[in-house]
Amino acid sequence: MHLLFNLSYIENVLKWSLFLISNPMLTRRACRLVFAMQMFSTVSFGQSVDLEKQVWMHGSLNCGQSKDPGLQIVKYNETTYVLRQNKCLNYEAPFLYLFIGTEKALLVDTGAEARDQSFPLYETVKKILTDKNGKTLPLLVIHSHGHGDHHAGDHQFQNKSNVQLIPPSRNAIVDFLQLKGWPEGEAQIGLGQRNLTLIPIPGHDVMSIAIYDPQTQWLLTGDTVYPGRLYVRDVEAFCSSIARLKRFSQLHSVKYLMGNHIEMTKTKGVDYPMGTMYQPEEHPLPLGLSVLEELSVACERIRSKFIREIHDEFIIVPK
Repeated sequence: MHLLFNLSYIENVLKWSLFLISNPMLTRRACRLVFAMQMFSTVSFGQSVDLEKQVWMHGSLNCGQSKDPGLQIVKYNETTYVLRQNKCLNYEAPFLYLFIGTEKALLVDTGAEARDQSFPLYETVKKILTDKNGKTLPLLVIHSHGHGDHHAGDHQFQNKSNVQLIPPSRNAIVDFLQLKGWPEGEAQIGLGQRNLTLIPIPGHDVMSIAIYDPQTQWLLTGDTVYPGRLYVRDVEAFCSSIARLKRFSQLHSVKYLMGNHIEMTKTKGVDYPMGTMYQPEEHPLPLGLSVLEELSVACERIRSKFIREIHDEFIIVPK
């Protein structure tokens, strides 16, 4: 728990101080109780960020003069972080997710290619996971899928103590999760008082996975579903994965679909061109569950004739 000292807190303390001064009949014990109650009202387990309004680092017209850091850190709550790589380092600007339990933490993806000094991912994550006594929580690193813009930072985590790095391949993830019936079935990862569900969703990539976190009610969908260009390499596998995600979301409480990129603008059906380094009018990162229904209907068409389809919040692209 963290005390949130701010102007509101100071104002409340002054208010209670005046109250106590004007009520001398209160006993010392009662005074302590009143102050304890007021202090408790300032204790927070971490107010969550409104992701629909969150402004992300979106690059620059002149990256050479940009003063933005290489990595944006958004603390959603006390145990959940969303990180975004600076577009000036790599136009892909992928999002990374850090989930923290009581026994270990999970990092999903390690970003696109960039110089370590400008993209200090390992040091950033280690600092988040290290408590005031210098003890660092063990870390598990996995990948949403095997494309280079999601595992280029793996070398920062190799041979580090308390880090388990799962290679970005289907065989590695199948062995780790013991998913012998891939792509059917689900697997669990326990972090200590926080259990996440992993779901195979090939189609964009042969090893694509989704991750469900019941605490935030997020369903991470990688590059399979996000506000951007959905590159489909295997239509049948992709549509089966969409059906799998839809079934899962009907059985679980899902607040948002959380993808790995933003490529759409705030204008319906309009995306930023590939390679864009400056995206000042980005679509919000989270998507609603209606997108899965929209993709399910689209699958009925693209199974028979696959052409580029432009939707309000995403674009389906044959690859």
